[in-house]
Amino acid sequence: MKPGDFVIVEVQPIGAMAKTDDWWMGQVVFCEGGARNPEVNSLFQIADVDDGSIRWVCADEVTHVLHGLDGINL
Repeated sequence: MKPGDFVIVEVQPIGAMAKTDDWWMGQVVFCEGGARNPEVNSLFQIADVDDGSIRWVCADEVTHVLHGLDGINL
């Protein structure tokens, strides 16, 4: 993923909670490398397309990626 890509984020259950179908769509704003390997992005700031809020998201919470066009920001 890279800034500008649109993604579907699935909210991960905590502990023994049952899996939910809670998801939201956002646009990647910023990518952050991981502690073990800074070359590999593992944390992302994603803007929620519904309310504009910016959220930190782990890579494993992203289920789908729609790659954005370079140079075009919506």
